[in-house]
Amino acid sequence: MLFADEPGVRGRSGIDTRPLAEQLRPSSLADFVGQTHILGADKPLTLMADADTIHSMILWGPPGCGKTTLARLLAEATDCRFVSLSAVLAGIKEVREEVKAAEHYLQTGTRTVLFVDEVHRFNKSQQDAFLPHVERGTFTLIGATTENPSFEVNAALLSRARIYVLEALTEADLEAICRRGEAKLGRSVVPKARQLLARHADGDGRRVLNILETAVQLTEGEVTAAVIEQALGSAARRFDHHGDAFYEQISALHKAVRGSSPDAALYWLCRMLDGGADPLYLGRRLLRMASEDIGNAEPRAVAHCIAALQTYERLGSPEGELALAQATLYLSSVPKSDAVYQAFKAAQAAVTRGGSLPVPMHLRNAPTSLMKDLGYGSEYRHAHNETHPATDAQLPERYAAGEDYFPEEMQPVTFYQPVEAGLESKIRARLVRLRALDAQSSQQRRTPAGKAQPKRDAKT
Repeated sequence: MLFADEPGVRGRSGIDTRPLAEQLRPSSLADFVGQTHILGADKPLTLMADADTIHSMILWGPPGCGKTTLARLLAEATDCRFVSLSAVLAGIKEVREEVKAAEHYLQTGTRTVLFVDEVHRFNKSQQDAFLPHVERGTFTLIGATTENPSFEVNAALLSRARIYVLEALTEADLEAICRRGEAKLGRSVVPKARQLLARHADGDGRRVLNILETAVQLTEGEVTAAVIEQALGSAARRFDHHGDAFYEQISALHKAVRGSSPDAALYWLCRMLDGGADPLYLGRRLLRMASEDIGNAEPRAVAHCIAALQTYERLGSPEGELALAQATLYLSSVPKSDAVYQAFKAAQAAVTRGGSLPVPMHLRNAPTSLMKDLGYGSEYRHAHNETHPATDAQLPERYAAGEDYFPEEMQPVTFYQPVEAGLESKIRARLVRLRALDAQSSQQRRTPAGKAQPKRDAKT
């Protein structure tokens, strides 16, 4: 990302008044810091620039990783006119104006690179407006986004552009940027302070220079770690409530809970709280995990999460966050089973395939005499009243062996398959016993000729 001096806007005193990050934008790809996976010897963007060619692309990466600077340098390296639009401020009108200008310059032999910052903020129709001009070569489109382009950019536009993923700058990159800022300002930063600054910049080169610029205003001497701490204030870690970082961290929290790693789960919970995530949202996600990944292996997990949510609602922050931490550690430590989740998905799929099958007559309620006359509830076997056929004693299982509760047009299906974990191992053993009783009942109901009796009220 960044650097090399450029002529700037100067005030009456002759001092460049632009922000330090703007002053130190690089003037060539050789000065660019970071993104060595796509820049450098034999890397795709360097090879493209060396060949004096350029194609439409989407630069996807976190803030401060150099997307705008890289687009400008690629345009300069390939002798293209560079035009920048912000999707926050521009609309179709501005795009049309730039199309006309690009057509004019193309007639004079000058190619145009149209850079659209935050391209994900354009809606579908606005993104579609680029398509014919990209196809005709009126301009080369370079879009920049902090959001996943597969979700935020139209498929038609994605098919005409290559995706380059830019990474957050490393601490070594950020320290190199800091040194350039020191040289520009004529001030020195002690090594520990530089390391602290790089760590708190959280992969953002622009942030390094902004904090450095603030720090040198706080002291006339060498910039120490204490000065950097003062300049930092309450700088937040990289976190976007609606962006990829948000969902990536939620995914990490969920997977750590599922993987029974309480320490890692607690770390990701604290990362999200530190970044400003809504604690109630995190509590709701924990509640989801209790059903999805623990289920009946430890049914109390749901109650624990509900209690944690209620505790937070009563105490608020920061006291209530301890209850969320407690729930996170509990979920991460107890036995796991996704049998409920898998059964639910399988049952949903069966409903989608089967359509609106009617309820069998013996399972229908009959609150009126007319409904009884029509056969509603006929031959229904009440499980609590089941008795042994020989002794007439009540069965301890309270189970109507062989009774069918599915629609008549549907063969019985086993959706729920408990695993050998926690309480679910006992549930599994009970269901095995009940299915054995079903099999025994089925055998007893077979005719002497070996033919099974027809299903109750079967339609012919």
